Amino acid sequence: MRLRTPFALLGAAVLVLVGPPLLTAGSGSETGTQIPGLRFMVPNTPGGGYDITARTAAKNAEDAELTHNIEVFNLPGAGGTVGLSRLVSEHGNGKLAMSMGLGVVGAVRSNDAPKTLGDTTPIARLTEEQDVVVVAKDSPYKTIDDLIGAWKKSPGKLPVGGGSSPGGPDHLAPMLMARAAGIPPKQVNYIPFDGGGELLASILGNKVAFGVSGVGEYLDQIKAGELRLLAVTGPERVEGLDAPTLKEAGYDVDFTNWRGIVAPPGLTDKERDKLVRLLEELHGSDEWRKSLEQNGWDDAFLTGEKFGAFLDAEDKRVVSVLKELGL
Repeated sequence: MRLRTPFALLGAAVLVLVGPPLLTAGSGSETGTQIPGLRFMVPNTPGGGYDITARTAAKNAEDAELTHNIEVFNLPGAGGTVGLSRLVSEHGNGKLAMSMGLGVVGAVRSNDAPKTLGDTTPIARLTEEQDVVVVAKDSPYKTIDDLIGAWKKSPGKLPVGGGSSPGGPDHLAPMLMARAAGIPPKQVNYIPFDGGGELLASILGNKVAFGVSGVGEYLDQIKAGELRLLAVTGPERVEGLDAPTLKEAGYDVDFTNWRGIVAPPGLTDKERDKLVRLLEELHGSDEWRKSLEQNGWDDAFLTGEKFGAFLDAEDKRVVSVLKELGL
């Protein structure tokens, strides 16, 4: 018995040493995507586009065994710039990333925020999607022409709600609609909400005449008949939805939104590359492909420095459009 005890202990030690790699095989360790303690910040309220994107990405990454136990938390305020400020303050934190999009680009400008996306580490652009023009199911407006006809008569009396600050996608889309319909954008009564989730109650309660938000945010409510879809803002109809594009309806608007992920400044190359690799593996997964289809999102994957250059270009575009619209 005494002779066997050392060998038993040795065997147990070998099992302990060998066990973890065997248990983690296929769980992302072989591709270097495991980031223990990873957190996704959402800079607006639950139910909005950033929130849906972050929670979908987190679940898909876990289901694909790329990493585990991603925490998703909300830090709303000022169109996303409160979250942006927090992100920038987390200098060198390779376990934090933020879901964001065109709305944050506009909010930085409209709020004259002290921190900009240029202060972050660009990781990846994930999706592109159209905005939808929706009204409550009991709204008097049955078609986009009905709505715009009434809007032209009294622009200030028909409030439009959007899930982004001035300069964001849900603000720019109705302003471009107004211009195409011959309504001076400065006469539009735009009411900003901190995300599509917050906007939804005001549309359903007829507190705004109509709302503009991302297709993925309101897909369930449209299919359930709670919202009436009047038009989509992009170049083509959305598959499975019975609504024209604004161009089809005779209004010269072609507008899409996008969403992506940024991280704090000061990351090492290894930390940045690991976040990029995680999203590259996510992008190639069956789980993510199914989510793109289910949410009506278009694939717009772009990483690293190319995404950084895109962010710079988007900032210039927002400034240009706001000047062009006299806003």
